[in-house]
Amino acid sequence: MLQASPLRRSFSFQSLKLPDPNPKLTAEEVRSFYSALYPDLATAAISGPEAVGDKLVFRFERAIGTKG
Repeated sequence: MLQASPLRRSFSFQSLKLPDPNPKLTAEEVRSFYSALYPDLATAAISGPEAVGDKLVFRFERAIGTKG
């Protein structure tokens, strides 16, 4: 018999794997949560989710630009 189970979420930023702080938060709220530790996340774009194995992976991609 097949059994359905929800996929866990996973977040990544550059080479970091970030655990899901709370499954009830949106991806934007998770980005805000982690931006205190990683300031570049404040302006990062969110891609995903992408199903990888038994997880839904969201990627935070750093905004590229020039200063000034």
